[in-house]
Amino acid sequence: MEWTRSETLPLAAMSCTQCHGLGLKTVRHGRKAPCNCVFRSVFRICYSRFRTCVTKEKQMSRVSLEILPRGGRRITWSRKDEEYIADFLLVSKRTLEPEEYQIFSWHFLLGADWRLCCRRLKVEKGDFFHSIYRIQQKLGRTFHDLKPYPLFPLEDYFDNACPHEDETPGPEPTPVVMVLPKVVSWRPKARVPVPTKRAA
Repeated sequence: MEWTRSETLPLAAMSCTQCHGLGLKTVRHGRKAPCNCVFRSVFRICYSRFRTCVTKEKQMSRVSLEILPRGGRRITWSRKDEEYIADFLLVSKRTLEPEEYQIFSWHFLLGADWRLCCRRLKVEKGDFFHSIYRIQQKLGRTFHDLKPYPLFPLEDYFDNACPHEDETPGPEPTPVVMVLPKVVSWRPKARVPVPTKRAA
């Protein structure tokens, strides 16, 4: 996907030494690519929403009605908070290597700080934070590029407002035409006089 500066600028870190707060950096052949700080920002936004969905009271979870563009524009009910939690966990486990997922589970899912993680995983502080940055970059890119339903931007996931590029809308439903019988007004026929013979 081709990124634009208007998309990367709000996500870029102002203190980044690679993109200098613009969100785009020059790679080979003069081509522009998103900076790693942009993907880390995407991950932090998705992770913040994940924590909100997990810690929210269950009675506050709502059921939303959405229209599926496939299958003749079917309408279905969905629980977006629970679906986002499941997608966040499954995509993370499928994307990361086993060693990376172990660090991800300890630090992001269980809430262990860097001291406990370094002691339990037997890694140095510098190596641990390099792994954290690498995990954030990898998951941030995956959350944005996921097809057909990316986890970022959050508005597209929760509102389902804009259709996706690879989806073609289903055929328009055929209008139903009702043919009513022709109404004929009924009138009583005029009485025909019957000739009668008089008695002689």
